[in-house]
Amino acid sequence: MKVVIVEDEVAASDNLIYLLSAIDSDIEVMTVLDTVKSCIAYFSKPTDAALVFMDIHLGDGLSFEIFDHVDLSVPIIFTTAYDEYALKAFTVNSIDYILKPVHQEELAKALYKFRNLTHTQSLSKTDITEVLHVLQGQQKAYKSNYLISHRDELIPIKTKDIAYFYIDTGIVKVVTLQNKVFSMDKKLEDLEQELNPTLFDRANRQFIINRNAIAKIKPYFGGKLIVNVNPPTSERIVISKAKATPFKNWVNS
Repeated sequence: MKVVIVEDEVAASDNLIYLLSAIDSDIEVMTVLDTVKSCIAYFSKPTDAALVFMDIHLGDGLSFEIFDHVDLSVPIIFTTAYDEYALKAFTVNSIDYILKPVHQEELAKALYKFRNLTHTQSLSKTDITEVLHVLQGQQKAYKSNYLISHRDELIPIKTKDIAYFYIDTGIVKVVTLQNKVFSMDKKLEDLEQELNPTLFDRANRQFIINRNAIAKIKPYFGGKLIVNVNPPTSERIVISKAKATPFKNWVNS
């Protein structure tokens, strides 16, 4: 099956390509488009793509602007950081979407849904306008502060001042750039949804790290990476081989 990816973040498109190949090796990514302008040029010509994975917020505008210029009949699965409420209009049109960061399980479910459609459906101009209005007023707001309970006090901590989160004997700890350590009554999975992915990355099962806390990255055996952070951590932060390239692209973006 041939697909097209519309995504302006290299790390995100690389991750999507990797996940697609892991789910089905027969999936062929024809091209990756990263702007509204390039999409209009590409989809103005006939394409034999069976499916499009489309981010909503591109570098030069919202991807819905594409539909003002071309009649795109190819089914679309949206990949986006917008929340579920903002995307409610998609469900009535059988247009699926996946919230970022994209995980293999959700991607597999979306592909299964696509393959089980008896016929393709696409958004009409009226539908697009409606959803666009919702999105313009419902951009996802990431956490900018956390109120952390410490002893008998509540301490506000700015998200940008957090170096990393990690799991220690089942408890999530937060370490600030000033090397202050606190415990949190949160799961890393929940934090991952609340944090801005341009600033924070789920390095592995144990760590979510702030790009500003990265001191250096070293190659490790088997194509893996070791990440050194400031403040230092006693536990080695290892990036898997599968995540190594997307991680380096994220740091470099």
